[in-house]
Amino acid sequence: MGKKKNSFKRKRSGVLFIYKRTLILVGSILFLLTGIAALTSAGPAYRLSSQAITDWTRQLDSSIYLHILGNENKVFESVRPEEAPSIQISAILMQMLTTIKPDDPRTLLGSEIPGFSLYENQIVIAGEGTNYTNLPIESAQPDHIIEEEPAQEKEEEVPPEKEEQNPTEDSQEQKDEEPAPSTGEKDVVYIYHTHNQESYLPSLDAQQEDNAYNKNSNVTDAGEAMAKRLEELGIGAIADQTDIGAILNENGMAYHQSYEASRGVVEAAVAENKDVSFVFDIHRDSLKRKDTTKEIEGKTYAKVVFVVGAENKEFEKNLKLATDLHKKIEAEYPGLSRGVITKQGAGVDGVYNQDVSDKAALLEIGGAENTLEEATRTAELFAEIFADYYWEAEKVQGGQAG
Repeated sequence: MGKKKNSFKRKRSGVLFIYKRTLILVGSILFLLTGIAALTSAGPAYRLSSQAITDWTRQLDSSIYLHILGNENKVFESVRPEEAPSIQISAILMQMLTTIKPDDPRTLLGSEIPGFSLYENQIVIAGEGTNYTNLPIESAQPDHIIEEEPAQEKEEEVPPEKEEQNPTEDSQEQKDEEPAPSTGEKDVVYIYHTHNQESYLPSLDAQQEDNAYNKNSNVTDAGEAMAKRLEELGIGAIADQTDIGAILNENGMAYHQSYEASRGVVEAAVAENKDVSFVFDIHRDSLKRKDTTKEIEGKTYAKVVFVVGAENKEFEKNLKLATDLHKKIEAEYPGLSRGVITKQGAGVDGVYNQDVSDKAALLEIGGAENTLEEATRTAELFAEIFADYYWEAEKVQGGQAG
């Protein structure tokens, strides 16, 4: 009797299982058919289009897709950037449903604060301490520009610091024992300054950020230091000293037209110097010292951040250069680079004359509260890192220097 009862229970359980599976299958088919009918019968304004899907998913980081594909093919996972954020399902669902990114306040406040949504800066690689609250800021140049030279005693302090500023001095002496590579008479790097009168407050003995401009002592000194160090390392470089601010005044142009004013200068330089392939526009930021300073082996350096104009049609090539240089800096001096960002949209130039070369970048070296010595120190260090990058690339390509 007991055996018959157990057998009956098993049969009944099996029937119920089949019944439930059948109901789930039928329900799924009905749900699918209903969904298809709703999508196909809806008016054009409510129909799910490819553009709608694009808008729905475009805010997701590309590393998320690499992670998903990597579950099936490990090749995709191997190319996923090491600095890519960890995958959090809750954050992904929140982004897809609300377009709000937990680590990007712009997505929450962009529609609430007037003008906030106009800035389409994107952090491609975040360096130490870099986030959307401390992106590079370009301050407007004041009506007056300080013309006098910095105090003489400050100038006299520079040479001793420069003598000690090279953290790689020992390794450089070892390199000098071998025949040093050289580009010969070819100038392959062009350095210029769209905001050439940007300066550094401590070196001007000034207090207010509006006074961080000077016709005689400014960011061009960092550009000169960079070019000089490149020349010492065998790489021909041009440090342009054109006063873009003067061009603006002569032509009655506003400060926001600086890139328009500098465009003719850089185009002419690239046309006249056929060997030039790398073009660097050197600026200084307006952020506070705590965001723009790094101590390395007891010395303070002005941090550097790479800015790439995303409105340049081939900006990906410039982005690769900036990314490669950032990684080299991080490998040798962690924390010195604030990262790589792209800019586009209203309120910014979006191209920054970077369409003149597929190896162009804008470098923000330090901020208004850094010293000129800290900026030139970083410029020289960057020259050494770039030199390693350049000669490594020449070996890989198997070509001639320049």
